[in-house]
Amino acid sequence: MGWSVVSMRYSDAPQVAQLLVAGLILAAAVLGLSSHFLGFIPVAIPAFGIFLPKKKENRRVRVYMDGCFDLMHYGHANALRQARALGDELVVGVVSDGEIESNKGPPVMSMDERMAMVRSVKWVDEVIEDAPYAINEEFMNKLFTKYRIDYIIHGDDPCLLPDGSDAYAHAKKAGRYKQIKRTEGVSSTDIVGRMLLCVRDRPPSEIQNHASLQRQFSHGHSHGPDSHPQTQISHFLPTSRRIVQFSNGKGPRPDARIVYIDGAFDLFHAGHVAILERAKALGDFLLVGIHTDQTVRTRRGAHHPVMNLHERSLSVLSCRYADEIIIGAPWEVTKDMVTTFNISLVVHGTVAETTDFKEGDFDPYACPKQLGKFKILESPRNITTSTIIARIVANHEAFRKRNEKKAESERRYYANKQFVNGD
Repeated sequence: MGWSVVSMRYSDAPQVAQLLVAGLILAAAVLGLSSHFLGFIPVAIPAFGIFLPKKKENRRVRVYMDGCFDLMHYGHANALRQARALGDELVVGVVSDGEIESNKGPPVMSMDERMAMVRSVKWVDEVIEDAPYAINEEFMNKLFTKYRIDYIIHGDDPCLLPDGSDAYAHAKKAGRYKQIKRTEGVSSTDIVGRMLLCVRDRPPSEIQNHASLQRQFSHGHSHGPDSHPQTQISHFLPTSRRIVQFSNGKGPRPDARIVYIDGAFDLFHAGHVAILERAKALGDFLLVGIHTDQTVRTRRGAHHPVMNLHERSLSVLSCRYADEIIIGAPWEVTKDMVTTFNISLVVHGTVAETTDFKEGDFDPYACPKQLGKFKILESPRNITTSTIIARIVANHEAFRKRNEKKAESERRYYANKQFVNGD
């Protein structure tokens, strides 16, 4: 026969107390298991000394990486990809023009252009403009509080201030620093050297004026009094794994409106980003054709392109507006190509190298025009590979001094280089 609290005898109180305690212990155990398996955490109820479940806050890990991102290339993009893999959200600081000038020399690209490039990288979640070159204690605390940064990321190549101190010393001391592997085979210094090879296509009088600058940037060696300096060969070794890392890995939906745009996309810059963004807005899926080195060389000269096909492919793949690329796309857009890729619209910008399209040439877009699938897009930025090269040439002395600093840093890096795990 059962009993009730009303009929309970006073002598039964100890047993009841034991049952209550046992029940509380059992409840606490159940709640503890739920916190482990179901994502709940216990909350104290002081009046009863028990815990009730509360949904655990699923806080995202935020990481920070900064840089000048001048003459941005696939090495920068790969660094941002690696940094993003160390957290859930990547915040990127773009160093101001004044800070670059003070620490390295004048930037080639403007702050607006550099910001556009960083924002276009598909692994970047947030961008901070005018970041300091050195992370001092004040800015570091701002990162931790205002921007809720958990870790500060940098490559394995040292970043030294003019006084020789480590730009990331404060982050390392705070235990909030993580290191990634530098992408070999490319650097801004090397790219400038390659760019200056293009001045060989100019009159001899101009070539002589820029020869010393080319030697500085190319790390070249003269083989005789009349020989040209030889630019350091790129050590970039393309792998299928790297291409997969950069790819979206998704194809278009069966009913997707596919937009196609092609070009050299050499020295991938803010002008390219702007036209890709505009092209992507016209459909659901943007397919980008990247011309072969031979095609670019035929149109622009023997020392073009500055970046080879695989380097240019990675740069385009890193852009959030490009869904897929054709590596080594043909110059002519044929009917078979339109059918094979189910292309709905072929577009081309109004800004291009003057040597790409000459009067009397065969029209590579004749087929999509006949099909009513061609559109000219107004290019948002008036910038080309040639205009970037012209900036370097026009500021000869300033870039020579800048490169002297960078070359010494590169020598120290390779002299002390050690293996770093990562990709």
